Amino acid sequence: MRQNQAETRRQQNVAKRSMTKEAKQLAGLIAGLRESLEEIHKERAGAKLSGAEMGLLDERRNNLLLTIAALNDRLSAVQGLINLGRPHIIRVH
Repeated sequence: MRQNQAETRRQQNVAKRSMTKEAKQLAGLIAGLRESLEEIHKERAGAKLSGAEMGLLDERRNNLLLTIAALNDRLSAVQGLINLGRPHIIRVH
């Protein structure tokens, strides 16, 4: 019985470390994408661009916003599980 509890605790510790690492990676990725978003905003405001170029920048901006929103959702879920004390290893297939 004790051995089973120790193994469960070990697995939870491994999962918590893994999820904490994932949360840090997601936060860094989100920060980098937000910097790219700022660069697009500056480029759009600073130069005289054709309609096609503006359209491309708008499309890139929209794609970045969607990606950031999805990563924020993932980060929130990971942080929620860590805060609840219910970390688990997330397998992606």
